Amino acid sequence: MPYPRGHRDRMRKRIVESARRLFNRRGFEGVSIDEIMAGAKLTRGAFYSYFRSKSDLYTEVLGCFFTDPEWKSRWKGVKVDLRSENAGPQIVRAYLSRQHFDDVANSCPMVALPSDVARTDAKVKSAFEAVFRAMVAILEREVLDRRKAEARAMSIAALCVGGMVVARAMNDGGFGDRLRRAATRTALELGGW
Repeated sequence: MPYPRGHRDRMRKRIVESARRLFNRRGFEGVSIDEIMAGAKLTRGAFYSYFRSKSDLYTEVLGCFFTDPEWKSRWKGVKVDLRSENAGPQIVRAYLSRQHFDDVANSCPMVALPSDVARTDAKVKSAFEAVFRAMVAILEREVLDRRKAEARAMSIAALCVGGMVVARAMNDGGFGDRLRRAATRTALELGGW
C-alpha cells in the first residue's frame, strides 16, 4: 500500500527538525545519524532515502526565517513580519531577545553553528553565507541612511549573531543580558530606528 500524499515531505521535515535541535545543542560532530533519526522517530536506514550525507542534511538545517518561508515563529512571544515596514527593528529585537537566548534547540543556526561551519566544506559554508546574506538584504532595505545601507546592514547582522554567540558563552548571566541589550541598542542606532 503506498504512503499517503505528502508523506515524504513530512518525514523529511521531521528529520530536519530533529537535526536542527540536536545540531544546535551539540554541534555537527557531536551528533550521529542514529540520534537524528531516533529524534525523528524513524530508522537509520530511512536517512539515505532523504539525504546523501550528514553534510547535506546540515546544509538544509542552516535555513532559517530569512530563507525558509515555512519557518514558524520559534521563540515564544516573538513575532517577525519580514514584509512589514519596520522589519529591521523587529529582526534585531527578536534575534537578541531573551526568548531566542533561552531556546537553544530552536536557535537560528547562525548563532549555534558558526564554529562548526568554519570547519566544514564549501557547500556548508555557502549555505551559511546564503542565510547571512539574506539577513543582510532584509536589514539593508530597512536602514534609513541609504548611502551606507549595506555596510550598516552587515554590521547590524554581525552584531545580532555575534552578540548572541558571545552572550551564550558567558558564565555570568547578568553580564550576558547586558551584552545583548547593548548589542540591541547599537544595532537599532546603526539602522536609524
